[in-house]
Amino acid sequence: MSSETVTEPVVTVASKAAKNIPYDARLWLRHSKKFPHLWCPGCGLGIILGSSIRAFHDAGFEKDTTVVVAGIGCTGRMPVYMDCNTLHTTHGRALTFATGVKLAKPHLDVVVYMGDGDALAIGGNHFIHSARRNLNLTAIVVNNSIYGMTGGQVSPTTPHGARSTTTPRGQFARPFDTCDLAIGAGATFVARTSITNARHMQKMIHQGLKHDGFSMIEIVSNCHTSFGRLNGIPSHLDMFQQLKERTVLVKPDMDMEEEKSEGRLPLGVLHCDTTVPNYLRQKLGDVAPKPAKATGREP
Repeated sequence: MSSETVTEPVVTVASKAAKNIPYDARLWLRHSKKFPHLWCPGCGLGIILGSSIRAFHDAGFEKDTTVVVAGIGCTGRMPVYMDCNTLHTTHGRALTFATGVKLAKPHLDVVVYMGDGDALAIGGNHFIHSARRNLNLTAIVVNNSIYGMTGGQVSPTTPHGARSTTTPRGQFARPFDTCDLAIGAGATFVARTSITNARHMQKMIHQGLKHDGFSMIEIVSNCHTSFGRLNGIPSHLDMFQQLKERTVLVKPDMDMEEEKSEGRLPLGVLHCDTTVPNYLRQKLGDVAPKPAKATGREP
């Protein structure tokens, strides 16, 4: 938690485009091509998908100018189901691809989805430097504390003492705090939300989308299939209830460190700095870069 007073950005309810078009989930989903999805029954990623497309609509995003980028893993499947411009990239490199898109086409709205392993392990280097540069991207990190799709291995956010297939006697190392890491690296908007509160999640994503700079939203989710089975919580309902009990909404007078010391996760905007210009504005001012000339070579 930063020492400065957190001021949430002023966000309009919806743009003119969103007001004129009634919300319809089918407009943003490849419902006739890619469904049913491959996520496990009870997985929080379905809730995240729903809250995301509602936030896109509220922010006035248009499909032709929205780019969704993701890497590998359960969260990496997110762009497969979204009907807009999408990139399903290599493990840990989602932010790298997204950076290239934003630098080449600054007018596009770029949103990146990553799991905790994708973002903070193999992709950790790209994560901290993306935050430092303050390029106008929205990074959504879905934290289920384990590598779900690849076999239940330990991740950088696996809690101390928790079991995984690679730490059968419990995790000895301390986990990363995703939000503290982002703040320390220079992210200008940092928020945390949870699958237990879909409306709050939609609000946090919306505010991140409207922020002018690098925004990071951590979404605390469940993985009852891997993490739950290995740690005696095989039911998605039990994991959902546990998440609900250990999260608390941020209040102005809240002592964040005390809440964390008691094992609770504060949900809300944890850091917002609107005084730092984004990377492209620092480099180019208010002049948009000209498209690169064609080389004449075959792709």
